[in-house]
Parts: sequence; C-alpha cells; structure tokens
Amino acid sequence: MPSRETVEKFIAIVEANEHVRAIEEFYTEDASMQENTQAPRVGRDLLVAHEAAVLKRIKMNTHKVTTFLVDGDHVAINWVFEMTGPDGVTRKLDELALQLWRGDKIFRERFFYDPAALGR
Repeated sequence: MPSRETVEKFIAIVEANEHVRAIEEFYTEDASMQENTQAPRVGRDLLVAHEAAVLKRIKMNTHKVTTFLVDGDHVAINWVFEMTGPDGVTRKLDELALQLWRGDKIFRERFFYDPAALGR
C-alpha cells in the first residue's frame, strides 16, 4: 500500500514531464497500462518503450494535479495534459487514471478519457 507521500512523489515526477522516469521508478516489472477499453500493454520494459516512442512524436506538458485519492492499494489521479503534435496543433487531454499498487509500485493502471479529445 503506497503512502500519500509516495504517490505525491510519483505525481511530481510526472508533473515535471519525466514520464519515462516515472514508469522506470514507480511501476512493477510486470505492470500493465490500459487505455479505455483497449487491450492492456504488459511489462515495464514495454511501457517504457511505448512512452518513449510517444514522446518522440509529441511534446507533452503536464498540468499540476489538483485531484487525487489514495485508498489502501487503490489510487485515482485526474491528469490533464497538453500535447503538441508534429502538425503544431495542441490538444488537451483530461483523463482519470485508476491504479492498483503493490507496496510502493504501480501494478495495474487504466486510463479513462474521451478519445475524441485526441483528434480535436
């Protein structure tokens, strides 16, 4: 079960736009991430590679988190990102991440957001 301070450290790294570092430091080796109803990506190495590839294509700016909840092994975070693609268009993504932690590491994570926001 993560402490509130551990979750705050994780959030601070993501807010600093160090997304790959956050995965490397705070996810279990067998962690998974799932976008809405898509199939989950499994394995920290795959998660790191996927995130690095995304960040090569877009510029990401993470807003300061104003809402997150810690309840035992369950954490919910409301992330807001601004992403600028190669076309120069900036899109805003407001998502809810639901996480299951094992100790001080994230084991399962699922993101919920409106996929249409990525096309606007």
